[in-house]
Amino acid sequence: MKLLRFGPAGNEKPGLELGGKFYDASALVRDYDEAFFAEDGLVRLRNHINSIPQQLENLLPRIPEGARLGAPVARPSKIVCIGLNYEDHARETGAAIPTEPVIFLKASTALVGPNDDIEIPRGSTKTDWEVELAVVIGRRARYVTEANAMQYVAGYCLHNDVSERAFQLERGGTWDKGKGCDTFAPMGPYLVTPDEIDDVNNLRLWLTVNGQTRQDGNTRTLIFGIPHLIAYVSQFMTLLPGDIISTGTPPGVGLGMNPPTYLQPGDVVELGIDGLGRARQTVRAFTEED
Repeated sequence: MKLLRFGPAGNEKPGLELGGKFYDASALVRDYDEAFFAEDGLVRLRNHINSIPQQLENLLPRIPEGARLGAPVARPSKIVCIGLNYEDHARETGAAIPTEPVIFLKASTALVGPNDDIEIPRGSTKTDWEVELAVVIGRRARYVTEANAMQYVAGYCLHNDVSERAFQLERGGTWDKGKGCDTFAPMGPYLVTPDEIDDVNNLRLWLTVNGQTRQDGNTRTLIFGIPHLIAYVSQFMTLLPGDIISTGTPPGVGLGMNPPTYLQPGDVVELGIDGLGRARQTVRAFTEED
């Protein structure tokens, strides 16, 4: 299945993409949130849809064309990100190749829809882009083994791990303050369940800025694969249903260019991953009214 959420920011409704058509699923589920995943919502929703295939048009309204899409998961308790998880990206930033996953957290208030604007924060000079594969956790995970880690996966999403490099690298302390600014986690358009993906370890991911290709990678070159990441993170924190692990970005970020190049107001970022859809974000400057 492909799950989506649509409507005004803060008032999104759950939806479904089935056979290229978009349906309002709010008659079936309240939202795609922690409770939904914890209560086997995916299984129940799939069973319900399979029981009424010929009645969808009558039972589920179509989503209006052009409706805004929100993040496909309602505010997760945490967005866990993995840094430097592609060797060539680590090299382009001048960092050492990690021997264990590098973990940082992104604020849940950074989460926005796939086509919402990216806001350059007040005082920012180095706002950057990072296309990533995000993994959505389907049930409570604590001290998970790598052998059974994939049993905890609800699905996958496209994620732009927007980063302010001066805040991240030049202001001391941890990376988090350069990663969690408002609008710095555009997610979606869909949560795609694992059965829809032939091989999550061989997905092309790409990103352009103003039509120019900046990133073009593949998940087969991840240093630490998805089972390892889930198992590893769960040793340090409990992952709750609906939580997100973003698996890292391939090379081609602005920080790694010569000279480094960063986002400016009016820039347009487009990105996608095989099977997970594509997104488009326009960059805008911070204003005091925001």
